[in-house]
Amino acid sequence: MDDSNNLPKSTNSIAKTSIMLDEDLYWQIVEESLPHVETQEEQRQMLIKRIEQLAPEEIVGFRLRTDQLLYDTYTSEMACADKILNGYCSDDNFEYFRNWVISRGKSVYYAAKENPDTLVSQVVEVWDFYEFELFWYVALDAFSNKTGQDLYDYIDEGNFHYTESKYPSIELNWDEDDPDSMKAICPQLYERIQP
Repeated sequence: MDDSNNLPKSTNSIAKTSIMLDEDLYWQIVEESLPHVETQEEQRQMLIKRIEQLAPEEIVGFRLRTDQLLYDTYTSEMACADKILNGYCSDDNFEYFRNWVISRGKSVYYAAKENPDTLVSQVVEVWDFYEFELFWYVALDAFSNKTGQDLYDYIDEGNFHYTESKYPSIELNWDEDDPDSMKAICPQLYERIQP
């Protein structure tokens, strides 16, 4: 009996790629996880299991799609929402904050991209912070579980535009020492979070 079809896919046949996962499939995977979890760790585990079902190239594509969505929300207005919600806005924190926004699903993401003040709908009294660092790594974990390899080795960086090194420079249009400047951008968030 030939069991060759049941063996894990050889990483020798995986080519480097710069192709993002289909966006509809990406959001379907993210949103499938939301009704069934109460914690970020539960969501992370559910996402890893679901992403493992994709082909290796698609798993890389999931990470690339995440990077594109992060890139597209690298804005002064989104940084203002981060500062209001989390109380600070370092480079790393801003990355984790935007990962959290993505993890909330397509409608939350696109509404926040247009107007970060809409994130007031996601404020939960028991949460102390609004970040999801490990969301950024679900595809890496799934790829490692499926192939035993490092996903980063299969990103065609020369042909992928949406990397941290290619982020545009942004000039903040608000000042943390000027509450009115933050309230002008995110009035509902500011009123909800600030004492």
